[in-house]
Amino acid sequence: MTLIFKDERPVVRLRAFRAVDDPKTCERFIEGHAHVLTAIGVKKVTSSRNDWMYNPAAFVLIVESLDGENVYGGARIHVAGGSQPLPIEEATGNMDPKIFDLVWRYAQDGAGEGCGLWNSREIAGYGIGSIFLTRAAIAIAPQIGLKSLFALCAPYTINLTKSVGYRLETSVGNEGTFYYPKLDLLATTMILDDVSNLQSASEEDRNAILALRSQGDIVRIEELRSKKIEIQYQLQLSNMDSWDLKSIVSNAKKRTNLDVDIKEDDIQIM
Repeated sequence: MTLIFKDERPVVRLRAFRAVDDPKTCERFIEGHAHVLTAIGVKKVTSSRNDWMYNPAAFVLIVESLDGENVYGGARIHVAGGSQPLPIEEATGNMDPKIFDLVWRYAQDGAGEGCGLWNSREIAGYGIGSIFLTRAAIAIAPQIGLKSLFALCAPYTINLTKSVGYRLETSVGNEGTFYYPKLDLLATTMILDDVSNLQSASEEDRNAILALRSQGDIVRIEELRSKKIEIQYQLQLSNMDSWDLKSIVSNAKKRTNLDVDIKEDDIQIM
């Protein structure tokens, strides 16, 4: 995949859509993500972790070339009450069932989870797989009707999630953390309680998110550690007249356990 440059800056499009509205792009998202996982040694990717593309309550953010031929990164928001448990429930429910009560309680007012965040090697270092996709996901959350967002974070992403307004949730796991012995991985439960106002976010991140939210489709020159990238944002969700959050929430199931066993390869950490 070759990046297009303008004025020595990469140029990409960051687009948001509901998964069931664009299955072809979902397939390109899955292919790109699988390629990245293979490159870091995760060679077995089960088909079950891709069921989100059929989930009516899954939304996708994708970073792609302007012609849509190349995919450089992506992220998703899963809404509680869809056809799947939230990824955080799948990952931690067998270790601490209290996560089910926590998600169900938040789901009554509209809750989702930011997950599946990734970027390709070609775009590494420009902030796509960290801050810019994270901001964009939070920016579109009110369009979906969400009041809160969950995230299951690796240690190196905790400061980033705090900067955009998330907080540590200590009521589950070991003061909010879970340990996967075979994966040698520590994961932390984070919640963004205030999607609308973002009062706990840093001033820089709050201003950036609110700007994206108010303008929706905009071209911005973003900078991270002296590296600049032009991002053509398309964050106005289409076909939302067919989206009914109340119906999704009414379908939310108060789980007490998982219906299926989740394999290690299915666990997704931001």
